[in-house]
Amino acid sequence: MTDYGLDLAVIGNGRTAALVEPSSRIVWWCLPRYDGDPVFCRLLSGDEDKGFTDVVLDRQVDIRSNYVRNTALVVTELTDSDGGAVRITDFAPRFQNYGRTFRPPQLVRIIEPIAGMPRITIRFRATHRYGVPVGERASGSNHIRYWRDEVPVRLTTDAPLSYVENEAAFVLTRPVHMVFGTDEPFEGSLATTCRDFLERTRDYWLEWVRRLAFSVEWQDEIIRAGITLKLCNFEETGAVVAALTTSIPEHAGSGRNWDYRYCWMRDAFFVVRALNRIGATRTMEDFISYILSIATGRTDGLRPLYGIVHTDALDERTAPALAGYGGNGPVRIGNAAATQDQHDVYGSIIMAATPMFFDRRLPNPGDVSLFNVIEPLGEQAAKLALEPDAGIWEYRGRKRVHTYSAAMCWAGCQRLEAIAGHLGLAERAQHWGAISKRIGEQVLQGAWNPKRNAFVGAFGSDDLDASVLLLAELGLLVPNDPRFVSTVEVIGRELRRDFNVMRYVAADDFGLPETAFLICRFWLIDAMWETGRRDEAREMFVNALGLRNRYGLLSEDVHPVTGKLWGNFPQTYSMSGLILTAIKLSRSWGDRYWRDSS
Repeated sequence: MTDYGLDLAVIGNGRTAALVEPSSRIVWWCLPRYDGDPVFCRLLSGDEDKGFTDVVLDRQVDIRSNYVRNTALVVTELTDSDGGAVRITDFAPRFQNYGRTFRPPQLVRIIEPIAGMPRITIRFRATHRYGVPVGERASGSNHIRYWRDEVPVRLTTDAPLSYVENEAAFVLTRPVHMVFGTDEPFEGSLATTCRDFLERTRDYWLEWVRRLAFSVEWQDEIIRAGITLKLCNFEETGAVVAALTTSIPEHAGSGRNWDYRYCWMRDAFFVVRALNRIGATRTMEDFISYILSIATGRTDGLRPLYGIVHTDALDERTAPALAGYGGNGPVRIGNAAATQDQHDVYGSIIMAATPMFFDRRLPNPGDVSLFNVIEPLGEQAAKLALEPDAGIWEYRGRKRVHTYSAAMCWAGCQRLEAIAGHLGLAERAQHWGAISKRIGEQVLQGAWNPKRNAFVGAFGSDDLDASVLLLAELGLLVPNDPRFVSTVEVIGRELRRDFNVMRYVAADDFGLPETAFLICRFWLIDAMWETGRRDEAREMFVNALGLRNRYGLLSEDVHPVTGKLWGNFPQTYSMSGLILTAIKLSRSWGDRYWRDSS
């Protein structure tokens, strides 16, 4: 039986997000935004019972938990041995209000009796300073304030405060409402406001999904992945975080624990690409604004990742008060990869911006001014394409001329050629065409290893790397090129573990990798599809859908033997790969399959 491990749902609103277990226990929530100090940190507290809120039902015998269809609302039903039951609805408010998007740093929980006389206990155990229990609190008439240094958290509720403070059991005879957020007074009727927020948030998500566009197959899977990606977009600045967590390791005892609550240019490109494919273009527009704030007026190189606010420092440190996921420490805050040279960043940004010039749906398409902003990124790409860097997998102990980095630099220059031609800038198109031609030839020559009969991960290396599966997708060569066909076969033979795919199998800074990278499976499926192995590709994709947890979400890694999910969660790389591969493999609305099955 598959051990899902990270069986969690995400609730959020584009500013804040939390992770909820099937039992309704909220185990991760940072305040006031994705990268903040966690109020709830139980996910990373090892054996210590701290940093969570939950509803405990006496004599509980059954749990049912699911998303409300096509929304980011989670409904959990707990049933006791006498048939008593409660329904718990969790969400983060998000809707249009006075012409603006209302997305406060708040979570809302509604607890309702739906059968019998259920006896419950409400527990709220806040932390601060990354895992230190909050010791000071004060009660008002309908709230409890938990002192968390500069950002106190307030629980506003119509549940009996004394029962909540003392974690005392009581019989639930009426609905109770809870709002978790910053220390701001709550105006108006709590029950009425929570119900109003619930209805308007539900309607927002239903309308957002209604505007999406995709093919006929795997619609539910694509919708859930799309909502999840949207929840990883910090809309205020346009940043897209790689995941909502820190330090969930790639596998037990690995030490490969990283903070992913920041915006990688590479990951964000895949997110933007996936959301564009289903018609959610606003994220791309917001991300371009975020990029412009970073790129304009710079004389130094770009980093591979930035904070939600791009000027934030990302110095890496550890949190001694947290034992780690399943006791697998350390828990890291910040990410030293921000200081690395990763040359693919330039191509990633240019490629993310490219649809701005060609997508006719956009109200403000890219023009010569935007081209002038991103063109210097191409100059950096051309300069650095064949220089050593840390690569896509962010090796901390070595630098090489990595194939993926060089190919992305080529792709950035080639897209500038296409954009310049589209804008009627003939001289610039000719300029970038010559540069991209030169770099492309050098990449194909330097990355080809005749002994392996495959493109390899770095020039002059014998090591295979799943990232070269993207060479055809980028357009560096056609899928039926014999060298690419051979590469797909060799990677499938040496990096596959059943249906799972390793990034690489050679030892790195932390030893031999044990888990497979989920995005690499989607890359291999795409490559197999494009090289004509379509039945095999579909089988492999359907199997991948079975790795999702009960809520339809994926993390970064999967153990190739147990099927257990590992790595930070939810992983935008993985969810983007699911969308892009599903669309590639899906039959269209008009083909015979759909007509015959309707």
